[in-house]
Amino acid sequence: MSEIFSFAGESDFCPRGSIYPNPKETSLLLSLGSLVDVYFPPRKKSRVSAPLVARAFEQEPVSIDVLPDECLFEIFRRMPGAQERCACASVSKRWLNLLSSIHQDELEVISNKVKDGASKGDGEDDVESNGYLSRSLEGKKATDVRLAAIAVGTTGRGGLGKLSICGNNSASRVSDLGLRAIGRGCPSLRVLSLWNLSTISDNGLLEIAKGCSQLEKLDLCRCPTVTDKALVAIAKCCPNMSELSIESCSSIGNECLQAVAQFCPKLKSVSIKNCPLVRDQGIVSLLSKATYSLMKLKLQMLKITDVSLAVVGHYGISVADLVLSGLPNVSEKGFWVMGNGVGLQKLNSLTVTSCPGLTDMSLEAVGKGSPNLKKLFLSKCPLLSDNGLVSFAKSSSSVESLQLEECHRVTQFGFFGSLLYCGAKLRAFSLANCLGIRDLTTGLPVSSPCNTLRSLSIRNCPGFGDANLAALGKLCPRLQDVVFCGLNGITDSGLLQLVQTSQLSLVKVNLSGCSNLTDRVVSAISVQSDWTLEALNLEGCTKITDASLISIAENCQILSDLDVSNCAVTDFGVQGLASSNKLSLQILSLSGCSMVTDKSMPALGKLGRTLLGLNVQNCQSISTANVDLLIEQLWRCDILY
Repeated sequence: MSEIFSFAGESDFCPRGSIYPNPKETSLLLSLGSLVDVYFPPRKKSRVSAPLVARAFEQEPVSIDVLPDECLFEIFRRMPGAQERCACASVSKRWLNLLSSIHQDELEVISNKVKDGASKGDGEDDVESNGYLSRSLEGKKATDVRLAAIAVGTTGRGGLGKLSICGNNSASRVSDLGLRAIGRGCPSLRVLSLWNLSTISDNGLLEIAKGCSQLEKLDLCRCPTVTDKALVAIAKCCPNMSELSIESCSSIGNECLQAVAQFCPKLKSVSIKNCPLVRDQGIVSLLSKATYSLMKLKLQMLKITDVSLAVVGHYGISVADLVLSGLPNVSEKGFWVMGNGVGLQKLNSLTVTSCPGLTDMSLEAVGKGSPNLKKLFLSKCPLLSDNGLVSFAKSSSSVESLQLEECHRVTQFGFFGSLLYCGAKLRAFSLANCLGIRDLTTGLPVSSPCNTLRSLSIRNCPGFGDANLAALGKLCPRLQDVVFCGLNGITDSGLLQLVQTSQLSLVKVNLSGCSNLTDRVVSAISVQSDWTLEALNLEGCTKITDASLISIAENCQILSDLDVSNCAVTDFGVQGLASSNKLSLQILSLSGCSMVTDKSMPALGKLGRTLLGLNVQNCQSISTANVDLLIEQLWRCDILY
């Protein structure tokens, strides 16, 4: 026995030589591993078959998945390229999570080694850093798994440059793990928007700060667990930050604004809305340190006081766009000091909404302190009256666009007074829901006409009537775009005076909801503006009939958008439109036209040669079957029914 166990090779085991003189017969040896072979001599009758014995000794196949995460991590990070990593990520959720946890710096080391070996030279790292790709996740699609897949899948395919996540606070499936994957796998990220995500915290944004140093725009909305800590880290790690928007984030306060202003020299736009911890201290820090870079500032629904507006008026040297909304603690003094400061020399656009502190005196001060102001939008300012509006018009000679909404103390005298004194640059004027507007009972003082005004919009001002239209025709003879919506006080008489006194042909006309207008007005407009009229909206003008459509078909040469919804038009009018050789309509709306029936299908098919959009909703006399046929025929046209 000792001799048997002391063998050193085949000759020792079989001193007489090989058992099989024919080498081919060695196939009877069944390999069970690298150290053991089992021999079965040939027999005429075998009690146990060889295959059964082989299966008894056969080992189960071993999977790479039995390796611990540490080993798989080392394997994955040594893969030659992004394509191979993507293929592995599709194997299982475990592999996807491992691949998404690998930082790009760890891959670059291996990539350099591979390049040295001349087995990779496609410039993957250069392509990845460009950030061409954009991804958006909403609702149920917003999950950590999808974020991990994005982090792995966008590598080497242009790189992720823009990411938007809109979750559901009640059942959000995005957590810090998903943001960690983005932070580690998407160094080219430049734009990040996070909405309705109560499940993320500072930890997730800290990963973004570490891995996404190229971040330029950050938008946070309704993220209650994110604090100043995360934004301070982003400010320190992302020096290219230029736009910051924070809305309804209850844990974010003054500290982050100070850090952003200090560490982000390229900061151009800041928007803060409904953040209760943001007070005057934060606004002061922001404006005093970002004096020469900040160009756009929005302060909405904050508990700031007059101090903040004073700072804006003093340090807002570069601010060109300013929005102040929902500031109940700001008084008349705050607006007055802001206007009398020396910092709003470059202010181009000003929006003030729901600020009771804006009065006649403060608006005049703003006009004097903003010599380059071109756009002014005022909404829900209860203390603003005619005197303030006219004083502003006199003090600000550069205004090009003036919009008033729900300023009920402004009357027709303030409206016409601002037109008279607003200077030679006013091009657009808009009134909406101003209940103080009434029809003129006296004539306007003799003055030079406002020849620069091109666009006029009057919406839902029930007191506006024909006398105002007649006065506008004389005062503003060069109108091209007019919007008169929901004005039941105007009739053919007033609008005809406006059209007939106009020195320029109309381009866009919106008369929706003016129920007292008839075909006479449409005929006059179509004749006077035959070669200029591009869009005509007559929705809800119940006295408009087929005569208007016939006039449009005969005169309008370049009309592309026509809306006659809820008008008294019939099949005859639609056929008249189709018979015109001049029209090339692209948008046609017949919604609610109950007298348009299936007989109009051939005419609509003919119009469809140029149509891109057709609305036949609530046309009860048109059958669904004919609409289906029309959809097949007009495959280039979007049809609503």
